[in-house]
Amino acid sequence: MPELPEVETVRRGLEPILVGNAFARVEQRRPDLRFPLPKRFGERLEGRKVEALDRRAKYLLARLDDGAVLVMHLGMTGRFSIDKANGVTAKPGDFAHPQRTIPKHEHIVFHLGDGTAVRYSDTRRFGIMDLVPATALETHALFKGLGVEPLGDGLTPAWLAGKLKGKATSIKAALIDQRLIAGLGNIYACEALYRARISPLKLAGTLATKSGKPTKKTEALVEGIKAVLTSAIRAGGSSLRDYRHTDGRLGRFQHSFKVYGREGKPCKRTGCDGIIRRIVQGGRSTFYCPTCQR
Repeated sequence: MPELPEVETVRRGLEPILVGNAFARVEQRRPDLRFPLPKRFGERLEGRKVEALDRRAKYLLARLDDGAVLVMHLGMTGRFSIDKANGVTAKPGDFAHPQRTIPKHEHIVFHLGDGTAVRYSDTRRFGIMDLVPATALETHALFKGLGVEPLGDGLTPAWLAGKLKGKATSIKAALIDQRLIAGLGNIYACEALYRARISPLKLAGTLATKSGKPTKKTEALVEGIKAVLTSAIRAGGSSLRDYRHTDGRLGRFQHSFKVYGREGKPCKRTGCDGIIRRIVQGGRSTFYCPTCQR
């Protein structure tokens, strides 16, 4: 599933296409994705102008001129392609190895006022689209339980230590809990823990003092989270099975992985002779170096 850097890359690819444009017509080819689409979905969008395109965790938020927000989530296989009025096709944030677009999986087409068509395809239909009043966004079921944005000012060592105090779960499990840090997923949690030299098996509560203050490891972890996400966004995300840019290019960050997907390979840290190990935590693969991550 695309994580925060991939979704942010999609947002940046769609932003110049959508913002300032209006929906002239919406083709809705099925009544649902993961959940049923809103009643009169296409009709309610037609004529509405997109004033801004934001991101919250792994959700895209198109803010409309009538006070509603078009909420979009890519799920596992969701992707956008853009047919511009000049006939050029682009694929914003298409994070997958090349594969032929199958028309039967193209479920929604947004026809914009300038002649551009934004097409949404989703093979497994785990994506989400909804229309939510902006005033109700924070209390909506999709958002009310989400944690702090990892690249915002809210994620600090002091804040994280306060949340981790007394937690008996592993730090890896804590990091991918969307109620704690929103948008941080399996890949980047592994990479951030490597940067911070922290074992994914370490108890989360040990990253706070008895009084709930941050430790050196807490500081290193916050720095590692922000650094790895920033680097991944700069590289256009990581292209594994289900992701590409809006213009069809692959993301490049997978070439910078230090641990993810490197089971059995030597640790890349200078002076470390460890071998990358893979374990399963909560049904997800975790990659780490048992020698330099303690």
